[in-house]
Amino acid sequence: MRYQLIGVNHKSAPLEVRERLAIPESRLPDTCRDLTAHPGIEEGVIISTCNRVEVITHTANGAADLRGFLHEHFHLTAQDLDAHLYEFREKDAVRHVFRVASSLDSMVVGEAQILGQVKEAYATARAVGAVRGQLDQLFTRAFAVAKRVRSETAVGSSSVSIASVAVELAKKIFGTLQGKNVFIVGAGKMSELAARHLMAHGCGSIFVANRTYERAIGLAHKFNGQAIKFDDLYDNCDRADIVITSTGAPHAIFRREHGEQFLARRKNRPMFFIDIAVPRDVAPEMAKLDGIFAYDIDDLQQAVSSHVADRGKEAELAEAIIASEVENFKARFEARLHTLDVVPTIVSLQDHLETIRQTEIERVRGRMGPLTREQEMAVEALTRGIINKVMHTPITTLKTAARESEATTVIDVVRRLFNLHDKEKGPASQANREPSDDDLIDQA
Repeated sequence: MRYQLIGVNHKSAPLEVRERLAIPESRLPDTCRDLTAHPGIEEGVIISTCNRVEVITHTANGAADLRGFLHEHFHLTAQDLDAHLYEFREKDAVRHVFRVASSLDSMVVGEAQILGQVKEAYATARAVGAVRGQLDQLFTRAFAVAKRVRSETAVGSSSVSIASVAVELAKKIFGTLQGKNVFIVGAGKMSELAARHLMAHGCGSIFVANRTYERAIGLAHKFNGQAIKFDDLYDNCDRADIVITSTGAPHAIFRREHGEQFLARRKNRPMFFIDIAVPRDVAPEMAKLDGIFAYDIDDLQQAVSSHVADRGKEAELAEAIIASEVENFKARFEARLHTLDVVPTIVSLQDHLETIRQTEIERVRGRMGPLTREQEMAVEALTRGIINKVMHTPITTLKTAARESEATTVIDVVRRLFNLHDKEKGPASQANREPSDDDLIDQA
């Protein structure tokens, strides 16, 4: 297995590092193309969320310079980045992908959003041709493992997400959300989740602003809220007690001067900003103002800890499932490799016997005289039947040996018995090969 993975997450890197690596959704396809153009990388998937940026690859020799790719693509030096990176290879990379998809590596263990985010990253990479055979197998299995973890454990038994934890924090701050006005900035999935939780806790009015006004209208309509044009955001934001912001803006959209304006219009009544965007939407200087309380995604860690503790035993069960699945994946991968080892010998044997069959038919054709179409078909069927019966035992033996340690010995014996030599496959073998390479691999 030539899998390589490198990345940062909420445990290895602070927010100021993660936001420098964040990849907007619109740029992800091009970044995947850049990744597979990097020397030594055959396939690649990039996962970029608020809590992690990870590069998963299948490489030509298992040793591509993924650090170099990150340095070059994000214009970061080793001093800026390397202390925060983690790297996994082969079986350890498989385990990490399984854990991420199963939400065991999330800030909120068991949250449901990460699986959808991984699926979207996989789909994007596949759409641009960055995923083919090996990563396709890895991610397809990861999705199945995540489903098994969900069905066989209670690790995701309650609806927990970054959005729900953010709302929980707001509730602790206010004591109650009854009658509180809320401003949702950004109409994405995370924002909609936050709105659902807020409504469930009895908030008053909801205002929604988004750069695409139609999306703001759509989200506001779902919650009987009011859509605000993004250009009017700063003129209306002071109407809210709580601002939950999650946009894809490359720079902070709320700065100190905005906070000063809001407080003046609110006559110093406090405002609470919960910033679940990466890069951050709220500049750190905002929190220095008296009356402005700003929390970013790393500040949510404390609220998350209680959920992690509650799910500890279920997480242990999930880890056991993943450990078993990793071993099964590795064993199946190795079995496929062994089967690939015997395929050339099987094809050579088919070529060899097919050549003998055709040579013998041509040798006796002159003595048989003219044959009818039915007679030609009978000769063809008879000779093919004989060849197939001759091939059956050695091919079955080779396929069985492919799963055992004796594969090399059996391959050598068969090649000696039939005097096989490596050569190009002729047209006859291509047309009449039985079974095909793909059939042999699938049966491994």
